[in-house]
Amino acid sequence: MIFTITCLALVASSLGKVMGEYIYLQNGKPNKELNSCVMNFCSLSTGCGVPAIKPQTIGSRIVNGQNAISGSWPWQVSLQLPNGFHFCGGSLINQNWVLTAAHCGVVVGYHRVILGEHDRGSNVEPIQVKLVSKVITHPLYSSTTFNNDIALLKLASPVVFTPRISPVCLAPSTINILPGTRCFTTGWGKTATTLSPLILQQTGLPIMSPAVCRLIWGQSRITDAMICAGASGSSSCQGDSGGPLVCESNGVWTLVGSVSWGTSTCNTLYPVVYARISQLRSWIDKTIASN
Repeated sequence: MIFTITCLALVASSLGKVMGEYIYLQNGKPNKELNSCVMNFCSLSTGCGVPAIKPQTIGSRIVNGQNAISGSWPWQVSLQLPNGFHFCGGSLINQNWVLTAAHCGVVVGYHRVILGEHDRGSNVEPIQVKLVSKVITHPLYSSTTFNNDIALLKLASPVVFTPRISPVCLAPSTINILPGTRCFTTGWGKTATTLSPLILQQTGLPIMSPAVCRLIWGQSRITDAMICAGASGSSSCQGDSGGPLVCESNGVWTLVGSVSWGTSTCNTLYPVVYARISQLRSWIDKTIASN
């Protein structure tokens, strides 16, 4: 049965967190290097896709995922209602733009973009809260087939990059990801044990070839604008929509997919389908350049 991973309003923490003064702790004491860097707005990386805090990607098995290390996926955003309910994920791609799923239905001036969050139950994390000034949905997005399931969110004000908030690289149109490549997806969506995890979850998933994915989901269902991953014991689920699927090469992480749809039960034996960033890269570049 084909079912969309639709927006699910999950229990989220209050938006009472403020940017305020950044205080990064290491072994219970302030980390002078990180704090100094943030206060002086210095660059902690050579560009996109390089987290200041290295992700722990060993032994990750989100449904059947694990807690992420705080700050290790700095492009991950939470899309929330004004009351703090999380309903979708997204990826920061530069100071002014976030990429998410078209079916998340973000509304200008209403929904909030939360950056730098890890524990939704915490009120002391140095997050940034942004409103959206413009939502641009792919012109060929289909709410029936979920083809081209992508939207770009222009933020009302630029993001300030910090060790916990930085952009991911976008997959080039020429990228070739071999089937079996282990990539990662993250989010606060439904897990095997809770509808609303407070801690950001992560899991490693193998990329699946389009041919095999079409055998599972149907020849006409999987288009060139989709990429499949999983069917290996873990899965994205409701609440993860719009969130990232990233692959690493030489320490640099690249956004190859955005969570789109899967089974209604998030069956870990079936692959999840993501919007394929490489296929949509030209539209992304042109849209940002003209807006």
